[in-house]
Amino acid sequence: MEQKTDATVSTQSEEPAWKQRAVERSTKAAKLRAEQRVERFLDAAQAIITEKGTTDFTVQEVVERSRQSLRSFYQHFDGKHELLLALFEDALRRASEQIRAAASVQTDPLERVKVAAQLLFELSRPDPAAQRPLFTDFAPQLLLSHPTEVQVAHGPLLGLFAELMTQAEKAGRLRPGLSPRRAGALTMQTIMFIAQSSSVAEEESGHPISADEAWEFCASGFAAS
Repeated sequence: MEQKTDATVSTQSEEPAWKQRAVERSTKAAKLRAEQRVERFLDAAQAIITEKGTTDFTVQEVVERSRQSLRSFYQHFDGKHELLLALFEDALRRASEQIRAAASVQTDPLERVKVAAQLLFELSRPDPAAQRPLFTDFAPQLLLSHPTEVQVAHGPLLGLFAELMTQAEKAGRLRPGLSPRRAGALTMQTIMFIAQSSSVAEEESGHPISADEAWEFCASGFAAS
């Protein structure tokens, strides 16, 4: 008797299928609208950055450019910092895709790593003509104030280098006992730091460090064998 009662209560408590479908459609529609609003804010901010050549802008400027409300902005972002972080993450994701596409052309696994490292160097190098304030202005500040957020943002790039290093390891092109993921992380961070600090090295040596030179250093090191 008790089992029958429990089964009846359980059946009555379940929502009908039509209701579940209606809620699901409503949720999907709301999610799509939210994504569209976020994209409009991001596009507006990117357009302002491109025009000004700097990340020095206000939330109000983004709101006006996107033709949305301030209330809507704060429904999706805590403030300007989170907006810039979203743009930074998106830029790194797109850079990772660009590097992956360039590296995939090579058949030799170590050549894939080389192409990836050289392209990352060029993308990370300060270039006034390129106007990449997200990387030249925002990223260095973010590294000091929010290192965890930087680590998360670099996730796709680190994953790519770890993947390429793993391919090189399977082909017998890495030093025995070397962790592909750590090798990828060391190469990625070294390349990016050298590229971003190339102007300092230029003053010391009289000529800028090139992508080839940075790659040779990462691939061969400096200790005599």
